[in-house]
Amino acid sequence: MTKKYDRRDFLKNSGAAGIGLAIGGMVLKKASAKSLINTATPQDGHFINKPIERVRIGFVGIGNQGSGHLRNLLRLEGVELVAVCDIHAGHRDRAVKIVEKAGQPAPKAYGQKGIEDYKRMCDENKMDLVYNATPWEFHTPICTYAMKTGSHAATEIPGSITIEECWKTVEYAEKFKKHCITMENCNYDSTELLLFNMVRQGVFGELLHAECGYLHDLRGWKFGEAYYPHDWRLQHSIRRNADLYPTHGLGPISQWMDITRGNKFEHLTSFSTQSRGLKLEAIKRYGKDHPLAKTDYALGDVVNTVIKTNRGQTILVTHDTNSPRPYSRRIVIQGTKGLARKYPDEKYSSGHKWQDLEEMKEKYDHPLKKALREKSQGAGHGGMDFIEDYRLIYCLRNGEPMDSDVYDGASMNSVVTLSERSIAAGNSSVQCPDFTRGKWKVRKPVPIVDKV
Repeated sequence: MTKKYDRRDFLKNSGAAGIGLAIGGMVLKKASAKSLINTATPQDGHFINKPIERVRIGFVGIGNQGSGHLRNLLRLEGVELVAVCDIHAGHRDRAVKIVEKAGQPAPKAYGQKGIEDYKRMCDENKMDLVYNATPWEFHTPICTYAMKTGSHAATEIPGSITIEECWKTVEYAEKFKKHCITMENCNYDSTELLLFNMVRQGVFGELLHAECGYLHDLRGWKFGEAYYPHDWRLQHSIRRNADLYPTHGLGPISQWMDITRGNKFEHLTSFSTQSRGLKLEAIKRYGKDHPLAKTDYALGDVVNTVIKTNRGQTILVTHDTNSPRPYSRRIVIQGTKGLARKYPDEKYSSGHKWQDLEEMKEKYDHPLKKALREKSQGAGHGGMDFIEDYRLIYCLRNGEPMDSDVYDGASMNSVVTLSERSIAAGNSSVQCPDFTRGKWKVRKPVPIVDKV
């Protein structure tokens, strides 16, 4: 029988979590106002592995999102699932059946010995890649242990949730010469790929400004048990006032603006509104006397962050997950020749009138999307999950640089803590670390990928 836990005792006693491993006894700490800027000697700015004919994978966290990635990987040529790890027996059993149904031998199963059983998986198996879809606290520990034991690492977002973790992923990747990838699926959404191609073809001219964010009413999911059991995601909203989920918007825009690859984030300033939505939702669900109705939630309902780049551009990033609203990533890209937006509708303009962005597709549809449109149909999030998994395996098998590497991931993920520090310091400007240690000046921008 599965042991049940009171929500109030989660941080002390939790032994399970929504999509794989649990937070357990780990306590979420508020970031200090002190900036951590690494001053270590610069190292090679590019990671290119030798081609791997058959990519042997260990997968940690096979819940909702993880099981989707597992199915994607099994559809790809040159992939072997050798091990799966999850503290939920039901998740482990389901994953083993998924692998067997795909025609592969049953993978070794781990997780029976608790939340750190992924270490036993890494120690006992020869693997090329450890893929990680666990709660946020485990992303960096799993990735760094995988690299230490000889595997490349890929993780769901956010890849790291503190500046210290961002630096640790960079330092481990450099030390062990392994990829460590923050798997940002929105880089591969149809419209984002279209806009990427338009940027590269000079349609917008010199880029000036961008807007993006994660605007998604998660109140039901944060309090519900179906997706985040034991409130593991809610705990971040209780303890941190920050942009907790910046990469869905920053992933594509970082590529458009060549962040870490000829450009970089210089400094940012963040602002937060009052925190109202979660308390009101808790009262509505449980009554005013329930502990969650009496809880103080640190996360403001709307967090806005303005980033200044080295080239002088500005980026407005919004986090809004506690208020009633339709889903949006509010994509805007603006240059000297025109602009485009994605939400609430998709438009392009080079003058005083809007036109449908769809009209640009015939000429500027990204070749990667055109090549994989049929194969990606039916996969998660409109097919973009499949394309990101495809590119990960393609680059490993062909020994090519990743579309988004450890430096890109650290740059995006650092916004979580940097926004928190800015808000805590009265909306002060906060310097952004240079995780490349100067290599951003010579690193090449992401090309238009046309190989499949």
